[in-house]
Amino acid sequence: MNMMVRRGEFFRQANVARNLGSPFVAAVLEAGERQLARAPQTAQLVAEWPGDPASAALAMRFNAALHALARRRELAPLSALYNGLHTDFDGAIGEALAMEDKFVARWMRDTPQTNEVGRAAAIAAALMVVRHQFGLPFALLEIGSSCGLNLNLASYRYDFGGAIAGAETSDIVIAPNWSGPIPVVAPIEVVSARGVDVHPLDATDLLTQERLLAFIWADQPHRARRLEQALAFARQRPPHVDQARAGIWLGDQLASPQAAGVCRVVFHSMVLQYLSVEERITVLKAIENAGAAATPERPLAWISFEWTSSRAEVQLQLTCWPGGITRMLAICHAYGDWIVWRHNPPVFCPAGERNLVT
Repeated sequence: MNMMVRRGEFFRQANVARNLGSPFVAAVLEAGERQLARAPQTAQLVAEWPGDPASAALAMRFNAALHALARRRELAPLSALYNGLHTDFDGAIGEALAMEDKFVARWMRDTPQTNEVGRAAAIAAALMVVRHQFGLPFALLEIGSSCGLNLNLASYRYDFGGAIAGAETSDIVIAPNWSGPIPVVAPIEVVSARGVDVHPLDATDLLTQERLLAFIWADQPHRARRLEQALAFARQRPPHVDQARAGIWLGDQLASPQAAGVCRVVFHSMVLQYLSVEERITVLKAIENAGAAATPERPLAWISFEWTSSRAEVQLQLTCWPGGITRMLAICHAYGDWIVWRHNPPVFCPAGERNLVT
């Protein structure tokens, strides 16, 4: 693929950002596209990127690198742009790229770390469906946990179009713009929560906090405030995140004894696109093997918050065993800002036919 096609990814993602309600990020990416030649290391990295740049979130890595520089306040024109003091995107971003080419290229080589707390609302809504089905508390297993903030989802308060769920006294409030039928509230009772990540992040580490905040879109301060609250909570109640590959870890967890009267739940949000095809298959086999052994006393649920293979929409899917029937519960905003809920969702497909290629 030639350099011009690769570089067009920033323009493509700018349209996505604008459609997701972020005109500032769209303008940053468009200016970055125009000014990229001023950063030869970064330009070469973009031109030679292996694989699909969309699945790798290449533009979002670039956007976060610039946001990180702006938050450092060492480049006055860039920080002023992010503070709304001028609108010379090309001037500020061109200067930043010329002066901090090495920093931007190094930042972009690392896998994105978003750990978006807003997605916890969709996962929590799906958990209420599982609770209605089995009437049991949950043992949560999350792959791609990052900092583990969504492992603490039972401690957050949710507003689903006026239906209040979760920890009703929590200061961490997640209230997506809700469309469709209002869900019937059920307890989100978690007896254990454990996650895995190739590079787990530590909520007590200042560099980790800055990295996560840099991936928040700069014109969405409500997300930044919510993230800061979730990080503060995680410092008080650290989530359990193991360092390992998702497939082998999940197989080991699901092969361990399951207590009667507890529903195991595997969940993930915006993770599959970063896994190799082989690892996705390993994850699927681990879930299907555990599903085959599930009983009404020891059920299994699988909750997926992922892009479709065409990247046309983000779907919230739920599969429950015994039975292994998959339902598409909702269409969601990529960061959880809105949820279009489906009432009595129809059977979507057998579990083995779920799309794992995002």
